[in-house]
Amino acid sequence: MKFTGSTFQRLCMLWLLVFAGASAHAAQGAAVTSSAKAQTSTKASKPAKAVPPPKPVLAPPAGNLVIIGGGLRADNAEVWQRIVQLAGGRGARIGVFGSASINPEKSAQNTVNKLNQYGAQAFFIPLGVTLPNSDYRKAAEDPEVVALIHSATGIYFTGGDQARITKALVRPDGSRTLALEAVWDVYRDGGVVAGSSAGAAIMSTTMFYDAKATLDMLKQGVTDGNEIAPGLGFIGDDVFVDQHLLVRGRFARMIPVMLKKGYQIGLGIDENSAMVVNARRDVEIIGYSGALLLDLSAAITDRGIKGFNISNATISYLDRGDKFNLVTREFTPSADKADNKLDPNQPDTRGTVYTNDILGNNAVLDLMVNLIDNAQQEAIGIAFGNPRDSSPDLGFEFRFSKTINSVGYSSTEVEAYSVLKLRMDIRPIQLQQPLYRYR
Repeated sequence: MKFTGSTFQRLCMLWLLVFAGASAHAAQGAAVTSSAKAQTSTKASKPAKAVPPPKPVLAPPAGNLVIIGGGLRADNAEVWQRIVQLAGGRGARIGVFGSASINPEKSAQNTVNKLNQYGAQAFFIPLGVTLPNSDYRKAAEDPEVVALIHSATGIYFTGGDQARITKALVRPDGSRTLALEAVWDVYRDGGVVAGSSAGAAIMSTTMFYDAKATLDMLKQGVTDGNEIAPGLGFIGDDVFVDQHLLVRGRFARMIPVMLKKGYQIGLGIDENSAMVVNARRDVEIIGYSGALLLDLSAAITDRGIKGFNISNATISYLDRGDKFNLVTREFTPSADKADNKLDPNQPDTRGTVYTNDILGNNAVLDLMVNLIDNAQQEAIGIAFGNPRDSSPDLGFEFRFSKTINSVGYSSTEVEAYSVLKLRMDIRPIQLQQPLYRYR
C-alpha cells in the first residue's frame, strides 16, 4: 500500500498522540500507587525527624588555666607573676570577677591591687549576684560588660561561694550568658583564666555545691543539686578539680563524686599553690605546696560490701615544679628531683606507717611520703567521726600499697618528695562503742 507524504505525516502524529496519552495514564497510575503506598507507610511508621545541622567544631582553647587551691598569699610571687605573664606580661589587662563573694567589688578590688603590684593593669568586672544596685541577669547580657570582658587578655575569679559564680554567669536554662561566652572567647584566643578557691572549683564540669563534711559524704553519698552541681568546665569534661586539698583533707571527698559522674582523673590542689594547665594539657605545679592526682581508671567497687568502698585506685602526689600531661599521662619531675629517683631496694626507713586521722591536715601526704621510702609495703590510715554522730560506729580504712609501678623522687635542695602511683583501697569498718572510756 502506498501512502502519500501528507497521509504518512498524519499517521505519525496520530501515533504520537496515542503514545503520549498512554504514558500520561501510566504516570498517573504510578503516582496514585505511590501516594497510596506513602499513605500506608505513614500510618505504619512515625514521620521522620528533621536532621539537625552539625554543631560547629571549635578548636581547643589556646589559652592557659591557673587553678589556685585558695589561701594565695600576697608574697607568692611565683603564682602572681605567672598569671600576669600568661596574660601578656607587664601592662596586661586582667578582668577580675568578685562574683563568688558576698561583697564582689571589695573582693575583686583586693585582687586587682595584688595583680597590679606585679605589673598588670587589672580591673573589676561589675557582675555578681550580691552586687548592690545591680541586676545580675541584665548585667550578664549587657553589651558594655561583654565588651569589657573582651578587652581583657586574662580573667581572674576570686574565692567565696562558687554557686554565686555559676548563678551569675549561667542562664536558668543552663546555657551560657553573653558574659560567660566572652570569658570563653578570651580563653580560646590565648588568654589566661585563673581562679582561687571557689574560682578553682568552677574549672571542671562538676563542682562541689553545698558540700557536707568529707566523712559524711563517704557515709551518705553525694547527689546532684545538693553536694554537687555543674561547673563551668574550662579544664574539659574528663578531669575533676578540687581545692584546699591537703590542708583540709579533702582528697577522699573527690572519690565518690568521680565515681558518680564517671571521671577517671581528679586533681586536687593545695592552698597557696596552683596548677598551670596549657593548651597541650600539661599540668605544672607552682607555688608553696603541691597537688594530689587520683586515677580511677582501673578502680572497682564491691557491691557485696555494704557502704562506700573502692579498690585499686591510684593516688600520686605532684610537688611544686613537677609536670603531668593529661593526655599522655606522662610525669616529669622538677629539676631538683630529676636525678634523685628513690631506690626501692635501699629504703631510708623501716617502721610501721599508720595514722588514725587520714583526713587531717596534710595527713595523707605525710603517710605517702613515709611509705614511698620505707621497707614496709603498705600503710594504713583510719577515718572516723564524732562519738555523737548519727552513726558513730561507722568508719573507713584507707590502705595504701606500693606496686611495681610506684615511684618516688626526692629533692636535692630541700626536704620535698614526689610520690607516684600508690595503690589505694578504701572500705568501711565498724568501730567499737564506746570508742573510749575514762580510766
